[in-house]
Amino acid sequence: MSAAVSVPHHTLKESPSSRTIEIYDWEITARTNPISNANELDALQSAVGGMPLPEMTFGNNSLELHHKPSGWKYSFNTEDALKGVKNGELEEGDGGVRVGYADAWLKSRNVLEVRASTGQSSQLPMPKTVPTKPYDWTYTTTYPGRDSPTSSGPVYWRPADTSKPEEGIPLAELTRQDPILFYAEIPLYEDELHDNGSSHLLVRIRVMPTCIFILSRFTLRVDNVLFRTYDTRIYHSFSSSPPLVVRERSGWEAPYDWVKRRLPKRDDLTPLTDPTYIAKVLTDMPTEVTQQAGAGTKWRGLGIQTDIAILQ
Repeated sequence: MSAAVSVPHHTLKESPSSRTIEIYDWEITARTNPISNANELDALQSAVGGMPLPEMTFGNNSLELHHKPSGWKYSFNTEDALKGVKNGELEEGDGGVRVGYADAWLKSRNVLEVRASTGQSSQLPMPKTVPTKPYDWTYTTTYPGRDSPTSSGPVYWRPADTSKPEEGIPLAELTRQDPILFYAEIPLYEDELHDNGSSHLLVRIRVMPTCIFILSRFTLRVDNVLFRTYDTRIYHSFSSSPPLVVRERSGWEAPYDWVKRRLPKRDDLTPLTDPTYIAKVLTDMPTEVTQQAGAGTKWRGLGIQTDIAILQ
């Protein structure tokens, strides 16, 4: 059995829309709110360049870390995440996905536009639409969060030294049964992809007596085409001196059938809607499959990159 971990002094604050913990030199705030209303969606759509927004967009949700001695902040929010989605024609490395239904859907949008502009009648009332500009309809993003400068200037991230344990994420510590002093799940957006699958981005945070751990996970399922996961993990040990933040970014991808074949029960497709199950299957596969070949999209998000930042 592991030795008992002492609980450090900390304070918790709560409001109807946010929760905050202050512990050691840190102030951490998680904001969770309902889906954005029409006015908020209009403003957000304008801010991200006019791209159609996901069906469930939580524009007022965010997570913010504030290291008070240095003034450094690191945050996750919906607007920045959507700015990481390709708005425009997809290019090499964007990991574009096309399915037959997507083509039919775009053609139907064009028909609606023609009828609205020419005044052609139909048995059903045809709503007026605007031309759909190209964008990544899967809402794939490699958004890792965003940091702000300290009082003395920007914080520089550098590649981690894999020979130094302190520059990695200690799985043994994170799997211990330590008390959880603060926990939050912050959804940023979700979309059913016109009944072709699902796409969503969720941020989770745990604050324990010894550390902070964040997992931001983007999960994509395009039925009968592929699965894709992009994770950003943030780790900080309260005992590090000077304060050290580890950030690991990793992407996996595989054809739909390859994941489906690994179902515990062939006729039960429920696990295919579980981001945790999808991530486990993708990470258990050989890396040459899921992080090199992928699903043949040549997506630039494949692979693992670990960086560190030192807060002075």
